Amino acid sequence: MAGVFYYQSHFVNGTIINEMDVSKMTISDLESQIQGYTLKVVQRQADGTSLEEEISGQDIGLSYSSTESLQEILRTQNNWLWFLNQGQTHEIESFVSYDADSLETVIDDLRGFDKDFVTPPEDAYITDYDPEHEFEIVEERQGNQLNRKMTQDAIHSAVEDLAQAVDLNECGCYEEPGITAESEELKNTFAKLQGYAGTTITYTFGSQKEILDGSTISSWLDIDGSQVTLDQTKVEEYVSSLRKKYDTIFHPRTFQTSYGTEITIKNGDYGWWMDTEQETIELTEMIERGESGERTPVYRQTAASYDTPDYGDTYVEINLTAQHLFLYKDGQKVLESDFVSGSVIRGYSTPGGIYALTYKQRDATLTGETYRTPVSFWMPFNNNIGMHDATWRREFGGNIYITSGSHGCINLPYSAAKEIYGYIEKGTPVICYYLPGTESVPEVMLPEDPNNPAAAQAQEEMVPETVPQETAPPVPQETVPQDAIPAETAPQEPAPETLSQE
Repeated sequence: MAGVFYYQSHFVNGTIINEMDVSKMTISDLESQIQGYTLKVVQRQADGTSLEEEISGQDIGLSYSSTESLQEILRTQNNWLWFLNQGQTHEIESFVSYDADSLETVIDDLRGFDKDFVTPPEDAYITDYDPEHEFEIVEERQGNQLNRKMTQDAIHSAVEDLAQAVDLNECGCYEEPGITAESEELKNTFAKLQGYAGTTITYTFGSQKEILDGSTISSWLDIDGSQVTLDQTKVEEYVSSLRKKYDTIFHPRTFQTSYGTEITIKNGDYGWWMDTEQETIELTEMIERGESGERTPVYRQTAASYDTPDYGDTYVEINLTAQHLFLYKDGQKVLESDFVSGSVIRGYSTPGGIYALTYKQRDATLTGETYRTPVSFWMPFNNNIGMHDATWRREFGGNIYITSGSHGCINLPYSAAKEIYGYIEKGTPVICYYLPGTESVPEVMLPEDPNNPAAAQAQEEMVPETVPQETAPPVPQETVPQDAIPAETAPQEPAPETLSQE
């Protein structure tokens, strides 16, 4: 009976109101408790440790909205079974009241909103290239920047429930990094960068090497999110730098003549000539595949040697002043012969310079406006200028070329042309030069300007247009084509029928 009487004003065991255990408490006890209420707010510091602050119920005018609902719970509970844990749970809306503005002010004063206390979160990111570590992923930093709206909602809810504490970290009130180290996008980007960084391509130019590795390639990369692209302009600039450093075509070069005199040759189209456009394309593809290894550039034209001299030690040396040539094979002289070059008086002087043999062909037919002349050994090296046998000539060398020379070609005795033909191949250097002081016979008196039409006319009687084919000396049968080369079987680069005689 005492228990029945006691629980008329006290809540029976197991009574829960708004998640608060009120067993054996009176309404007055609850009112007294709320007056001393404090909420512990657990916050996160920048280093990850916790910081606690309190919000007092008095500071926010906290009180019960009404005791009527509490009295109703007392009236309806079974006091006769007070000795049992009845486990009654109640949810009362608007259980407490408080000054919302005051609570907002208190929240704003929390350390978590002090700009000197706050460290914003930082996304995970990939470092710039470093030669020792290449690329690395730096993990995200959580920081301790609160989301104001989420923080307000969490604290309001805790106060309304008269909770003893609220952990803002557990409530998800902190701003999070947008990209973490576990991001698939970041990992994919990292894998691409590592592929570029691990690529090493080695160019070998004779005794010189150019090594292209991650330290250079990394500076050519454009990164946009997960997209990693190679800057084509940077690749083009690199290839261009190789061309400028190692191409030799159109460059002057020194040459030690067989006469002991060193000369400088400025003309001609012999030498290394890189195809920068195609090389840029193929180098880009190799880098994008992450393929390492040795690489030879794409060339429009090659030379004998990467090292000086680029023409190597196998070449034809043509002294246009002496009308004498030499053939060197692997540094050894294997042949020398007189010849007849382009007519000076008619303006067909053979130009000096260094060239590569374009191709060679047996039994070609050289044609002009008024002639069609077969030759047994055709070896062009400077457009339509080439070496060939000239069986219609009885003499070679001396000053023949001045008045009765060719249209620019090097006319050779049959035996010399045949032997040279057997030694040289496409690409063999042909070095032509004039060297005063090496004339084989004294010069004849020439007009001041041999290219002047009047001068040519003055010499008309002494310069035959060409030796008529029917008056040329007999040609050995094996050197004369039976028929002109049919058009469909003519060589492709270029067909001799398109060449001027000699």
